[in-house]
Amino acid sequence: MTTLTMPAQSEAFVRRAMFAETLPEGRVRCNLCEFRCAIGPGRRGVCAVRENRDGALYTLVYGRAVADDIDPIEKKPFHHFLPGTTAFSLATVGCNFRCLHCQNHALALFSRQHNGRLMGRALSPEEIVLLARRNGCRSVAYTYTEPTVFFEYAHRTAALAAAAGLRNVFVTNGTITPEALQALAPVLHGANIDLKSFSDRFYRRICGGARLHWVLDAIKLHRRLGIWVEVTTLVIPGHNDSDQELRDIARFLAGLSRDIPWHVSRFFPAHRMAGAPPTPLAALQRAREIGLEEGLHYVYLGNLAPGEAGEDTVCPGCAVAVIRRRGYRVLSNAVREGQCPHCGQAIPGVWD
Repeated sequence: MTTLTMPAQSEAFVRRAMFAETLPEGRVRCNLCEFRCAIGPGRRGVCAVRENRDGALYTLVYGRAVADDIDPIEKKPFHHFLPGTTAFSLATVGCNFRCLHCQNHALALFSRQHNGRLMGRALSPEEIVLLARRNGCRSVAYTYTEPTVFFEYAHRTAALAAAAGLRNVFVTNGTITPEALQALAPVLHGANIDLKSFSDRFYRRICGGARLHWVLDAIKLHRRLGIWVEVTTLVIPGHNDSDQELRDIARFLAGLSRDIPWHVSRFFPAHRMAGAPPTPLAALQRAREIGLEEGLHYVYLGNLAPGEAGEDTVCPGCAVAVIRRRGYRVLSNAVREGQCPHCGQAIPGVWD
């Protein structure tokens, strides 16, 4: 898949791209995400930030941060990864999806919405690590937009961060290719993967031509490579909220491990679904019930007002709340060495 020819960009943020394959007639294939775009000269891939220049592939957003902030790790969301700590959050423009309900479309789709232009400020990997450490962050989160499309920037930053004793997490749609993920795995410690639906039709029509099996395979591969995985499903009324679909998601996850945390999040009207209703609280509670019925140990509700049900981590052995939360704030954390202090049940996660 390709886009239209784009205008010239600042050379300061241009770097030779990884995972490129030369094709006949000056084309190049990008093997970074599962779209595996075959890109003609002077054109960009579906992400709109990787460009074919005279038969060579370049990223246009290396060191070009469009968002950087310090967030609670719970906001990503991660509930079993260094709870109560902060993450230095980073993004560039660009995404390989075109979700009709995208809540960050102003960043993710910026280039598409502005005739190919890009934006962002210079922020080097070295500066990111310095800022993260200076502000007491325990991790760097590649988030807000799809981090796969700024892979080279993320990969270099993650390597420096890991060397400095920081952890790295991706918040991702799960369409990175196996070869790219294997290259990143030594410095990637966690991933929250969106499992947007259990319907291939939803991925094709709502997300811009993606495929369900790409995401399912990515979840499996992340786990095989030793990367801590949590999964998020944004429940959209009338699109992916049937009992059967939610049950299929929960059953798939439980089949991999009952200990995978599943975050069931509330949808709010956005982008091209601005006229859709928000998710009723009862629908989220039903999704949580389904997840627990299918054997998942940890099902959380997200995008709700602080203090509503579904925030705490409850021990599956003795049913005691071992981590109590209110919104993005951890009120108490009794997990010790990955175990419940009351009954000794293992509570899987990344705790130190």
